Amino acid sequence: MEICPKCSTNTFVIRAGMIRGKVRYHCKTCDFHFTQEHSEKSIPQKQIHTTIKDIANIMGVSIATVSRALNNKSDISPKTRDAIQKLALELDYNPNLFAKGFQRGETKTIGVVIPNIKRPFFAGVLSGIQEIANEHGYRVMICQSNESYETEVTNIQGLLASHVDGLLISHSKETTRFNQIKNLFDKGLPMVHFDRICTEVDTPKIRQEDFEGAFQLVEHLIQQGYQRIAILAGPPELLISQKRKEGYIHALEKHGLAIQTEYILHGDFSKEFALASLDAWQQLPEPPDAIFAIHYLNAVEIIQYAKELGIEIPQKLGIVGFGDEYLAEIVEPALTVFHLFPQKVGEVAAALLFDVIANKEARQQKDVLVQGQLIIRKSSLKKG
Repeated sequence: MEICPKCSTNTFVIRAGMIRGKVRYHCKTCDFHFTQEHSEKSIPQKQIHTTIKDIANIMGVSIATVSRALNNKSDISPKTRDAIQKLALELDYNPNLFAKGFQRGETKTIGVVIPNIKRPFFAGVLSGIQEIANEHGYRVMICQSNESYETEVTNIQGLLASHVDGLLISHSKETTRFNQIKNLFDKGLPMVHFDRICTEVDTPKIRQEDFEGAFQLVEHLIQQGYQRIAILAGPPELLISQKRKEGYIHALEKHGLAIQTEYILHGDFSKEFALASLDAWQQLPEPPDAIFAIHYLNAVEIIQYAKELGIEIPQKLGIVGFGDEYLAEIVEPALTVFHLFPQKVGEVAAALLFDVIANKEARQQKDVLVQGQLIIRKSSLKKG
């Protein structure tokens, strides 16, 4: 509090605006006006979040005046505007973009829910999403369900509390109920599904070549001379598991090979399940001579375990996997895969979401297919 230079009291000294770039004060005790340049000691210690109100209190002006100055409005004197902007810089003031956006009915933020951020596929998808979001001037809030339905629901609730403008989602392996998604879609929230999609809601969807990719992988094995081909499938309720299994069956049927139920195992994507499956198959009277894993990481794990068991790859056991990353290239022998181009998946998903945000009337179901590519490596080259 400033001391009045006339009566030497500060009991009733108040700020009374600005004059010639200086703070103007009024002492009510002696009815005296005086000016004082705001000194460093009059500026409070920098806070984590300096507000317009903080600046207004220091300058002795109204919040509206500070707002006009920070927005370079013409209905304020240049000296007052410059003084306010200088103080704002000293206090590290940053505008509350969320509050501004909320007033306009937008926050320039999108939410993303994925099952597992550690998986290279989803890391690649996030990279693509972030790139497109940057181009549109949006921020990205990322949540991980960790393959839990309850966590997925909590994630979505948190994103809604942050008033995201749209949602990109790939469901957890536990998710079989979609009431929350249905309600949000009915309320008009822009939303796009990718990878693990929901067919119960007419949201736009980014699809991959799950059926076609599986067909190409299995047909490649058949062309290499493998006859007893097993499939390490994922949870049966997942659409990607269903589609990739259908591609596997179609390839066998096309080439006249029998579909043997003992060669078809469903489970989670854990390493324990993959290794236990190989053990179970090896106990059969006629073990499979090739394995198609719908998740490439399980295929890598099987390669390593098979070598420990003394099984020659690819001579005695051919192995292929769905999806690709660096690990699939450096494992010995290198894994044959169907590459999904996750960065492209993320880019296409984000671009589609921004289309829906810009035109909410066009949010009806729209499927976009991101094509993959068969990459043949040594793990399946029986014929060389």
